[in-house]
Amino acid sequence: MTYAPVPPGPGQALPEPVATRLRRPRWRDPRLLTGVVIVAVSVALGSWVVSSASRTVPAFVADGALTPGEPLTADGLRAVDVRLGAGTGRYLPADEPLPADLVVLRVVDDGELVPLTALGADADVRSVAVPVASGLSDRIRAGAVVDLWFVPDAPIAPDAADDKPAPSTLAQNVVVEQVDADEGGMIVDGTVTLHVLVPADSLPTVLSALSDAGTVAVVPVAGDVG
Repeated sequence: MTYAPVPPGPGQALPEPVATRLRRPRWRDPRLLTGVVIVAVSVALGSWVVSSASRTVPAFVADGALTPGEPLTADGLRAVDVRLGAGTGRYLPADEPLPADLVVLRVVDDGELVPLTALGADADVRSVAVPVASGLSDRIRAGAVVDLWFVPDAPIAPDAADDKPAPSTLAQNVVVEQVDADEGGMIVDGTVTLHVLVPADSLPTVLSALSDAGTVAVVPVAGDVG
């Protein structure tokens, strides 16, 4: 059963609808304050990220290959402006005084940023001049990593050929400090002198081989580009 609304009697006015009024937000409203804070933090964080990504810092790169045992000096470095971001503290800064009494512990290629981990107080290596009479590839240059082998001379007596000693390893993974030869190309004839950085514990073996009857062969380490 339904009931129809009763119409107003004579002289009675219809009730006016009441409009819902929106209240103006107040600054003390916690939700409004929270929104303002979130927006401000987002803007500040975005500005900081953009600024950090585009900011450059001065750092040192190797001006020529740096090799183990070499004292760290300004002559072997040059300053550049680079974008390092979070890695700023990993490399040698160029806007601070150069640390004293440091040596290079591993090879730093020409133009490479100088990592702080490549520097230290001492590197137990000795520079040894090694004459090489055989062909020498242009891969073997300052900074290259090589193995040194000793190849004994063939016996003079023909009947002693079977008693020729086999080549033996003198030192592995040594670094070429300097090549005394003309720049460029493959060196085929003549004697070339390599200055290699030999670890102290391999030094007696290398020096003994240099005085024996035979030659020293230099073999680049596989995968090393020098």
